[in-house]
Amino acid sequence: MKCPFCSRDNTRVIDSRPADDNTSIRRRRQCDDCHRRFTTYEKVEAIPLVVIKKDNNREPYDRAKIEAGVFRSCHKRPVSVEQITKLVDEVETIVFNREDKEIPSHIIGEILMDKLKELDAVAYVRFASVYREFKDVNTFMEELKKVLDS
Repeated sequence: MKCPFCSRDNTRVIDSRPADDNTSIRRRRQCDDCHRRFTTYEKVEAIPLVVIKKDNNREPYDRAKIEAGVFRSCHKRPVSVEQITKLVDEVETIVFNREDKEIPSHIIGEILMDKLKELDAVAYVRFASVYREFKDVNTFMEELKKVLDS
């Protein structure tokens, strides 16, 4: 493993344990040259997943896109980074447990909205307004009524 500080290849593992979610291994490493420490995570390589977009284009699954959308919807909300990471992990687990090689983006969006609704109602409405492409205020109000009624 290359050191992120000095870019040398001389690093060694000094501690190894399961990560919080128990789906990866957290390793503490130390560089033999600069003696600085850093953390790496080791995950099982998942089945390559292709997302079918609304316009029928296909692109590789990208966790960062989901995280970015959730971060935007949770902006200035009392939601921690750990909660967001946990939510994205849960969505990812559901998606990959389907064992499909291709998945429509709307399925990922619906799973994500269900999880966001449980986490924070405002973040859910923000995400839904972009995801469902509300065309007018009435559509937006209908979605708000659903949240208020539940």
